Amino acid sequence: MASEQLRTYARNRAGAVRTATGAVVPLPTVRITGGLLRHWQDRNRQSTIPHTIEQLRSAGNVDNLSRLLLDDPPAYRGHYPFLDTDLYKTLEGLAYEIGAGGAGDGVREFFDEVVGLLERVQAEDGYLNSFFQDPAAAKKPWEDLAWGHELYNLGHLIQAAVAASRRMGDGRLLDVAVKFADLAVRRFGEGRDEATCGHPEVEMALVELYRETGERDYLTQASLFVDRRGHGHLKHRIFSPEYFQDHLPFRDLPSVTGHAVRMAYLAAGATDLYLETGDRTLLDALDRLWDDMVATKLYLTGGLGSRHSDEAIGDRYELPSERAYSETCAAIATMQWAWRMFVATGGAKYLDVFERVLFNAYAVGLSADGKAFFYDNPLQRRPDHEQRSGAETGGEPLRRSWFTCPCCPPNIVRWMAQLGDYVAVERRDALCIALYAESRIETDALTVNVETAYPWDGDVRLMVERAPDRPYAIKLRIPAWAHDVTLDGEPVTAEDGWLTVERNWAEGDTLRLHLPMPVRGHVSHPHLDATRGAVGVARGPLVYCVEQQDSPAPVDDLVLSAHHIAAADISSPLAELPGAVVLRLTADVVPASSPELYPELTAEHPAAKGTVTVPVTLVPYFLWGNRRPEAIRVWIRAQ
Repeated sequence: MASEQLRTYARNRAGAVRTATGAVVPLPTVRITGGLLRHWQDRNRQSTIPHTIEQLRSAGNVDNLSRLLLDDPPAYRGHYPFLDTDLYKTLEGLAYEIGAGGAGDGVREFFDEVVGLLERVQAEDGYLNSFFQDPAAAKKPWEDLAWGHELYNLGHLIQAAVAASRRMGDGRLLDVAVKFADLAVRRFGEGRDEATCGHPEVEMALVELYRETGERDYLTQASLFVDRRGHGHLKHRIFSPEYFQDHLPFRDLPSVTGHAVRMAYLAAGATDLYLETGDRTLLDALDRLWDDMVATKLYLTGGLGSRHSDEAIGDRYELPSERAYSETCAAIATMQWAWRMFVATGGAKYLDVFERVLFNAYAVGLSADGKAFFYDNPLQRRPDHEQRSGAETGGEPLRRSWFTCPCCPPNIVRWMAQLGDYVAVERRDALCIALYAESRIETDALTVNVETAYPWDGDVRLMVERAPDRPYAIKLRIPAWAHDVTLDGEPVTAEDGWLTVERNWAEGDTLRLHLPMPVRGHVSHPHLDATRGAVGVARGPLVYCVEQQDSPAPVDDLVLSAHHIAAADISSPLAELPGAVVLRLTADVVPASSPELYPELTAEHPAAKGTVTVPVTLVPYFLWGNRRPEAIRVWIRAQ
């Protein structure tokens, strides 16, 4: 692609950049003002962030840095050498909160404390890692790139630093990150050590650092790291090269594979490279991988990853419900990839997946009070769930306050704080509404206020507060699940997932979009053995589930038909789950016809006797596990 057709990012207003595709992202003046997403952000600020800071102190993440200032430092605390990243992810979220002026007590103090420690303990050459800088460390810096995660650490440091620079105008952390990045370029640049990190993440961070500083060496280094995979430069142990996406060059991968978080981070970084270089071979590979993932490897909830043993993506159609890994970090990584694909192509299909993940696979990872987390996110829990095997211990069926490998909680913190970045973009002199949320959106040309109760309700009202004296387009995303859509009471048809309204706007002009939200049932592809003969229930972007406390019969014996689903009542919240729209319906109770595990198939299989119908309540999947620890199901037997 010619350089005049594809421009690299140019800084635009406070914290925004203009992409080669003509999109301004993120819009720095998008403010979520109400609704579910505002509730989530308030909870993050008031509950999750203080809890996370407390846990980081208690677990030793801060002490791991401060001890390096001592002549005889105590032992490193923690099981993994990459625990600095949990500080970096938290700092990234805090930069958004501090920059918005809404940070709570102690937040700025924590930010300043950690940044000050990083400045003081960073090595003279720029190296920074509290595990490997310990003179008593079992390994030396850069000795174990497959598992040491030093470049992964650098990636999260860069992202925190860029957030602090853009959102706070604070360049201290950026100076630290640049020193470390320069060291990485000197060591792993062109003509030098051809190794790469066992955990992709630094690729998209280096592209972002290039955008922030204009230093092209960072873009080159990101490209080198992507291109080196699949050429035998990484030393593998424990798991095969496929786990690291290192068995084939990236452009030759036939399908998303290996560790789910690594895969999605790698793809997100490759998408960033396409945005900056226009390398069509990257986009072709990304398109192929994306479409295959959505068609064969993504859960109904948008979760990615079906294997516990290596936190990995399974084979095509290998999507077991009760053993779904669907890590919370993988949900965030999938959204990062989805958003970049939208920015690169303008495709609404990527936003449909982004939204599905946001309201389901991501949101379920945090408890209603904001202080407990899921690491893995299954779609089913059986009544005897605590009877577990393998390396797992305990069998706690509900969320935990922290983990030995606590990568998910601070990842939730940073993502929740920056949700406003994903509401809208300006693209080729048009405002594109990507995500419906009660919000105020401002571009150089236009200001609109959005009123909606989405995702509980499909009515969206946009009111123009400020308009240019020329034609300007507003593009509204129409989700793939939405049918019979109306605008200002008139039926409309989307084109490639978008509804475009272009006119000379005036202050006070309004648009009223209606996205009908009937309750619908989903069945699975016939090759998906785990959920064959079952139905999943959804409404709008939300997937629903049944918890045992909301069913008078065992959830494993419930049977739903299309008639049951069509007759579902959209109901007011349960007292224990305030604010949520629940579904009340009836279901048949059909116990197993035989106690045998594998009864013989006969010409006429005996029908269950004494079938009864019972009332059942379905709750949003993201809210399960906030009451009693009982069995749940997303996929319910179908009639």
